Amino acid sequence: MLEVRRLTKRFGHVVAVEDFTLAVPEGEVLALLGPSGCGKTTVLRIVAGLERPDAGRVILAGRDATDWPPEKRGVGLVFQSYALFPHLSVGANVAYGLRFRRGDRKGRVRELLALVGLARYERRKPHQLSAGQQQRVALARALAPEPRVLLLDEPLSALDAALRKDLRAELRALLGKLGMTALYVTHDQEEALALADRVAVMREGRLEQVAPPEELYSRPKTPFVASFLGRANLWPGRVVSVDGDRAFVEVAGERIPAERGECREGDEVFLFFRPEWVEVGEGLFTAEVESAEYLGDRWELRARFCDLPLVLITGQDPRSSGTLPFAIPTARTIHQQ
Repeated sequence: MLEVRRLTKRFGHVVAVEDFTLAVPEGEVLALLGPSGCGKTTVLRIVAGLERPDAGRVILAGRDATDWPPEKRGVGLVFQSYALFPHLSVGANVAYGLRFRRGDRKGRVRELLALVGLARYERRKPHQLSAGQQQRVALARALAPEPRVLLLDEPLSALDAALRKDLRAELRALLGKLGMTALYVTHDQEEALALADRVAVMREGRLEQVAPPEELYSRPKTPFVASFLGRANLWPGRVVSVDGDRAFVEVAGERIPAERGECREGDEVFLFFRPEWVEVGEGLFTAEVESAEYLGDRWELRARFCDLPLVLITGQDPRSSGTLPFAIPTARTIHQQ
């Protein structure tokens, strides 16, 4: 449904997007995830027709739309600030997306407001709504003309944490119900994992990795993806031997087994494992606990092993001892870059 091919965009001497290629199949919700300034919003604006690329093409439903104006592209856009018209009612805001449409506009407005849970708010003004309700109005307006692709630019970032969590669940259910193809821009890792069918991680204008959320979290291909997407332990080491799907990595004088991945004997790699993968209380290794943070149902510990930083999760109160035995039953290799 949506494809961008080798996009490049510069603003003066700054390269915002470079040689960026991505495809979004029909009905998929794909999240563009990355730190501020990585180029994700620029990609979205190019797809919407609000920016013109210096190189590359935008393909919509199999047709080259690179030179089409925004109103001809058949995309819906939800802005970070919602961009509602303050002098128009809720119904009129939603109807604005239908200004080029023939047929029963009032019926379509009522249908959309019911869809987003605002059936009785048609005559209210935006300032009479909560932030969450304003977000729903902006979504209904974007859906009004039945777009091929829905583009969302950090639509939940202005909401408080509890409301954001509730609305992202509603939004995910709504997109699934409609079978909508969507490109969702966010810098919030948890939001991307919860909402998207696949996540594309960007860094400095380039694509680092694109994969389903579970694969991206468990099998990142680069140190940046591993560290950006949740907490990660990354220990530098060298592959000393391989045995089928297993590799043995020498780290601080210790040989630690790991999932081999694409590494070969002699490769310089990072041993990668998440804090929750560590088994605490038994094992061959011992860490010196430096600090402990209580998070209600668990403790997050910062420790050191042979002068290497270690983050781990445990359900036990660790304050009784300064040392902690542990094991790493699950680890993977990532090539050093």
